[in-house]
Amino acid sequence: LFIISGFAYVKPENWTPFMPMGFHGVIAGAATVFFAYLGFDAIANASEEVKNPQKAMPIGIIGALGVCTILYIGVSFVLTGMVHYTKLNVSDPVAFALQVVGLNSVAGIISAGAIIGITTVLIALVYAQVRLTFAMSRDGLMPKIFSNVHPKSKTPVANTWLTGAVAACIVGFVNLSTLANLVSIGTLAAFTVISIAVIVLRRKHPNMKTAFKVPFVPVLPIISAVICMILAFTL
Repeated sequence: LFIISGFAYVKPENWTPFMPMGFHGVIAGAATVFFAYLGFDAIANASEEVKNPQKAMPIGIIGALGVCTILYIGVSFVLTGMVHYTKLNVSDPVAFALQVVGLNSVAGIISAGAIIGITTVLIALVYAQVRLTFAMSRDGLMPKIFSNVHPKSKTPVANTWLTGAVAACIVGFVNLSTLANLVSIGTLAAFTVISIAVIVLRRKHPNMKTAFKVPFVPVLPIISAVICMILAFTL
């Protein structure tokens, strides 16, 4: 909706200079918004629930990644074309840009959509975090309470409540920009460790049965770990 409604108000002169912070700025920007990749992590965490993970997981992750990349680029082009980037250091840049050009009704719809979108993301990420601690508890790496399943719902209820409560406390008391950087650097650190762990597990336990097997080991995990570390050092 934003791309379609805002495209007519794009002024190409706003794109000059096109990369004001240089390539380092692009890398720093990528690292800052890396927490967005937790959504793809959520898909990976659900691999045990998937009927044919070896086929469905790459389609789910790469497909979602492709769609999101196109939308992110489209929104970024239109946003910085509508309003010069120096004026976009606000908490709601998309709605702000629409208000600047007088599209207040569209700004209202997109703001409501953002709240709904954030809510669905919260649900997905809480599910992913609970699924992760559930598996770790089941393997003996965390207290048993995290893998206890409710007799009626067959879900880890205590784990879900604990995860939600801890997340709510952190969000309530930590500065948002600091929290965003902490989440991004934490995600990058986790992805680095996971990438290295794939190589270690493949060597130590080559016959281990898993729902999904990463292809091109060790090349793909090494590339993943290196890129994650480069991004982490820019934060």
